[in-house]
Amino acid sequence: MSPLTSPTVGLVLAADDPEALARFYGSVCLAPLQAGLSASHWRLPLPGSGWLEIYAPSRSRPLARQRGRLALAIQLSGGASGLQAAVERAQAQGAALLEPLRQEPFGWEAWLNDPEGNALLLIARETRE
Repeated sequence: MSPLTSPTVGLVLAADDPEALARFYGSVCLAPLQAGLSASHWRLPLPGSGWLEIYAPSRSRPLARQRGRLALAIQLSGGASGLQAAVERAQAQGAALLEPLRQEPFGWEAWLNDPEGNALLLIARETRE
């Protein structure tokens, strides 16, 4: 590896419609989309660091949708009001809120399914002045 490049960490999410799902996560995170390595690959920076890579699986090696215990967790700022705004943006683009927002010792949380049914946890801590 050259000294000019450094490794990056990312999450990879298969999607039926990668561009639409990338726009969804870009809206939730208020992050710009970037074209990926092909016409069916998109990426966006995650809050803090790292990348979310969204792609269409190969037709010759499809990935079935599945329900599991893995969820994408995105930490936002702004406490309850910031979280509510993010949930509203998500719902406007097809996400389903699974249960009401709730306060936990670490801040506020909301569980959703993204437009393709993937589990999504949004977390927001209160902003310190």
